[in-house]
Amino acid sequence: MAEEKPKREEVEEERKDNLYDVVQRLIFEPSKVKASLVPLFPEASRNYTRQLLIWSRQGSPLQRLLCISVGIVALVTLSGLVAFMVFFLAATINAILVSLLISLAVAGGFLALFFVFVTAIYIGALSVAIFALSTVTFWAVVAVVITSGWVGFLYTLWLVTRKSLGFAKQSLSVTGSAITTYAAAWGTRNLANKKAI
Repeated sequence: MAEEKPKREEVEEERKDNLYDVVQRLIFEPSKVKASLVPLFPEASRNYTRQLLIWSRQGSPLQRLLCISVGIVALVTLSGLVAFMVFFLAATINAILVSLLISLAVAGGFLALFFVFVTAIYIGALSVAIFALSTVTFWAVVAVVITSGWVGFLYTLWLVTRKSLGFAKQSLSVTGSAITTYAAAWGTRNLANKKAI
């Protein structure tokens, strides 16, 4: 029993790896990929997420806005990449199937001509897809960055205005208190002088 506890602690220490360490070991030690690194990815991802959540909760609201902005930009960029990869996969499978069917039906010069046309159509379709998806992704990222900037600016403006109004209210309160105290002191001094007369 006493020997099992240190082993469990060692296992928990190994599981505390962050995502950066696991990916770095994956790059520099590719032979250990299946044996030791693959089970570390889920725990390392959870640790990284937990650390990011703790970091964002410890900071100001602007820090949380930064986290949300970066996350949305990453999500939009990855969505564009996934959309392109799906289109690329569909176009590749389509080109392979059509080429296979046509090559079975026609032979000779028509086959060579067909492969030239299929290749041209394939390259053209991929070019259009790359242009369209990259344009949409780029402008979505720009829109998210601009929106986040404006939200941050307006939130900062709101915080400054609220602090300024609080400071003005406190200043007026202190000034009113000083005037009231001065008036009360003046009144008691005058009252003492009137009684003396």
